[in-house]
Amino acid sequence: MTTDALSRAFAALADPTRRDMVARLSESDATVSQLAEPYRMTLQAVYKHLRVLEDAGLVSRPSGPQPRPVRLESGAFDLVDTWIERHRRRVEQRYRRLDAVLAQMEGDEHGQDHGDRDRSRSEAAGHPDES
Repeated sequence: MTTDALSRAFAALADPTRRDMVARLSESDATVSQLAEPYRMTLQAVYKHLRVLEDAGLVSRPSGPQPRPVRLESGAFDLVDTWIERHRRRVEQRYRRLDAVLAQMEGDEHGQDHGDRDRSRSEAAGHPDES
């Protein structure tokens, strides 16, 4: 699958009705009539949603007599998952670097604070080291 396939997958999943259909199909295959049950739309509108999902490679319907089950195609989800994971890893690496810098800065501040506190204590105690 190419970037165009990825774009089609994201475009198909941008619609809440289609995301709901995908969620329901993740539980089990269903006929178009079964998929249409919870929606207040015509069967023709459900077929249009399914066509978008099919064009994106997210679902398939085997040829043959009606009723035909609609099923998810894991390959398209693998493509989306790979894309998301690649970017998640990059973001997590950035945050780990930021965390390391912040921890170092915090450590530097604490080191400085301790030095200031130690100086204050020695001044208050009138240590002989100081003139």
